[in-house]
Amino acid sequence: MSDSPKPNKASKGGASARGVSYATSPLLASKTPPWRSRFLVALVGLAFAGLLGRAVWLQVIHKDFIQKQGEARYAHTLELPASRGRIVDRSGQVLASSVAVPSIWAFPKEVDTDPEKRAALADALGLSRSELDAKLSPEGRFVWLKRLADDETANRVKALRIKGVYQDREYRRKYPEGEAAAHVVGFTNIEDRGQEGIELAFQNDLQGRAGSRSVVRDRLGRVVEDIGELVPAANGHDVDLSIDAKVQFFAYQRVRDAVLEHKAKAGSVVVLDVQTGEVLALANYPSYDPGSRTNLTGEQLRNRAMTDVFEPGSTMKPFVAALALETHRVTPETIVDTGNGKFPYQGAVISDTKPHGAISVRQVIQMSSNIGVTKLAMQMQAREMHEMFTSIGLGQRPQINFPGAVTGRLRPYKSWRPIEQATMSYGYGLSASLFQLARAYTTFARDGEVIPVTLQRRGEPDPVHGIRVFSPSVARELRQMLQMAAGPGGTAPDAMVPGYSVGGKSGTAHKQVGKTYVNKYRSWFVGISPIDKPRIVVAVMVDEPSTGVYYGGKVAGPVFSQVVAQTLRLMQVPPDLDVKSQIVASKAPAVEESF
Repeated sequence: MSDSPKPNKASKGGASARGVSYATSPLLASKTPPWRSRFLVALVGLAFAGLLGRAVWLQVIHKDFIQKQGEARYAHTLELPASRGRIVDRSGQVLASSVAVPSIWAFPKEVDTDPEKRAALADALGLSRSELDAKLSPEGRFVWLKRLADDETANRVKALRIKGVYQDREYRRKYPEGEAAAHVVGFTNIEDRGQEGIELAFQNDLQGRAGSRSVVRDRLGRVVEDIGELVPAANGHDVDLSIDAKVQFFAYQRVRDAVLEHKAKAGSVVVLDVQTGEVLALANYPSYDPGSRTNLTGEQLRNRAMTDVFEPGSTMKPFVAALALETHRVTPETIVDTGNGKFPYQGAVISDTKPHGAISVRQVIQMSSNIGVTKLAMQMQAREMHEMFTSIGLGQRPQINFPGAVTGRLRPYKSWRPIEQATMSYGYGLSASLFQLARAYTTFARDGEVIPVTLQRRGEPDPVHGIRVFSPSVARELRQMLQMAAGPGGTAPDAMVPGYSVGGKSGTAHKQVGKTYVNKYRSWFVGISPIDKPRIVVAVMVDEPSTGVYYGGKVAGPVFSQVVAQTLRLMQVPPDLDVKSQIVASKAPAVEESF
């Protein structure tokens, strides 16, 4: 065996434990153990591995989030607004349409902070400096400065060339007929959604579907590239109304003049085509401009013909007379004794304006006798009257696609007392709207049928079928009575129309405030023309005439006459009467109406 010396284990271990010197100077020498450097290298390697793994996770495996964040910086989706559908009358005349107008918006963080430029911008927009500063708060990301602005304002803003201020095109509604058709057409809000009238009733049809366009914008907000698929906008559908713009405008003018002449509170007119059930006009005063709704009140916005209910007064008398004829309780020549104009009944006194004595059923309607129609109603059961009132549409909402139409009031017949049945015969104790009254009178115009009415123009002249209420012979007999009421010896000779036969019934009623009737009145007239071959029903109401004249024949009758004359001429209906004989007959004084 060799005796060569073996290495010293102690010296080997000491060498391995000895640190590495990184300085030649003994004063600067710092002996670092080898494991420490290895640990640091491993730590840095793990950090790089983590970063590499994170990069792979974000950019390869789960890249959607980063991609979306990146696209949000340069990619934008622009809305392509859809044009709202038009509203047109029966001849195609535009009642409401949309026009493109500029809207001004901004990114507050991008807007130039120069005080002079901001002052100029405020002046161009018609805002105060404080209002503009509030809109341009740095916390906001997007702000409308002026929506639906006029071209002049847009041009002034554009000329300033202020960074961060932009313009887009939106649609604004225009209403060429203004106040005359406001309560029919209605209006939209700033978001172009219907709020009243046809705009609200046909919102789903009129409102189009907005499109979209995906684009890339540069740092200045300019579109530099289209990306993705273009989704085109789908414009809304047009709505064809039954309204005749010429009749509508004339009716509005006449009721406005009547309200001003009699210093009344308000007035309404409804015109119906009895052959088709179409509404030719529906006008109210006071009204408003739907394109400029500043300083509005609730009185202006109310569609009184649809929403206001009142006790219909004497306009109910023909229906009670028709029911008495239909049930063969009386004939047109049956004599009714109205006495001295005072009739005690069930603890109350029913009165006429003057004694009529013994008169026929025809004269009961002609002279509008409360006592006469009460004695007709006394022969009937409450159930019969209730069913008849229901059949002509009272106490139920009109079946028409229009917001705000009311039901009126008609209590169940089982709760009627005898005196209440009597007062209902001449129009007290129940209520209806002017629109309901107009439709009810189609019963006489259509030979005993009450027909459905519509605000939309019917297509082909298909026959319109209604609900049978009275026999044709009774309806024709009542038309003759209504002609007597609107002629010499009746309550409304002022309702006569040169060249055309008319028939109708005036109405006058005290207004009820709380539970008390006061000396305030509603005056109205509902009638038909021509009598032998009716074409239209016209209903007129004037609320609270205050000049001392308040009878329906005197206040509403002339409006009826003027509207009927103009409407029949526009419809090219030939005259059916000799004008000269009418002029002589019109000089007869009117009979004071009982109410």
